[in-house]
Formats: sequence, structure tokens, C-alpha cells
Amino acid sequence: MLKRLHLAASLLALLCITTFFLSTILVETLGTPHSIALLKQLIVSPGLWVLVPAMALAGASGMLLSRSRQGRLVNSKKKRMPFISANGLLILVPCAIALNLWASKGSFDTRFYIVQIIELIAGATNLALMGLNACDGLRLSGRLQKA
Repeated sequence: MLKRLHLAASLLALLCITTFFLSTILVETLGTPHSIALLKQLIVSPGLWVLVPAMALAGASGMLLSRSRQGRLVNSKKKRMPFISANGLLILVPCAIALNLWASKGSFDTRFYIVQIIELIAGATNLALMGLNACDGLRLSGRLQKA
């Protein structure tokens, strides 16, 4: 049961960040100011209300699962998690809230785009780290063989 919860929460968190990242790039490239503002609003609510609990569940269930396990893969996952969490809570969430506030006011100035770039870099970093954790998790479960 705990393994399924961990898998579901991890996949949901990865899907959320991937969706936020790709939709941001798409709307920033092809969208109007109104569509950018709408996307920023949707990322904050309901997006963060789905992502934050999914990340918390993934982290908590991962820690519980790793209590009885040892090894390089488990240690690698444990080392990445503080960076993923800190990046999400200290960079991604505040950026999303600020960008939503500014976009709702139509303030698409230099400050907006600097924070947008920071958010995209932080999002790409979390996607990469979460992808590595997913691969290590699949190796731990025996679903992915070592290359």
C-alpha cells in the first residue's frame, strides 16, 4: 500500500511540475497577456493545492519506505530530496505566487520576466532531480535494469 501511495504521489508531483513547465513555455511563446495571467492563476490555484500535498506525500512515503533499505540508490534519492523540497518551497512556490499577482495586474515588466526565468530554471532543475529519483526508484523496484 505504501509503495503504491509513494508511486502515485511521486508521479502526480512530476506530472504537475512538467505541466506547469511546458504550459508556461507554450503560453509565454504563443499566448496573449490574458492567457499568461490565466495560466499563472491556474498554477497557483488549483495547481499548488495539488502539487504541494503530492510532494509532501511523496517525501514522507519515500522516507518511510527507505527506513528498512540501504544502498547507493536509496542514499542518492535521500540526498536529492532536500534540494527538491527546498527548491520547490523556497523558489517555485514564491515565484508562482508573485508571477500570478503581477500577471493579474498586467505587470509584464522586466521584473516579471526575470522571476519567470528563475522559475523556469528552478522547475527544470526539479524535473531533472525528480526524473533521477524516478529512475532510481524503478531500479530499486526491479522495473528498470541498470544500463
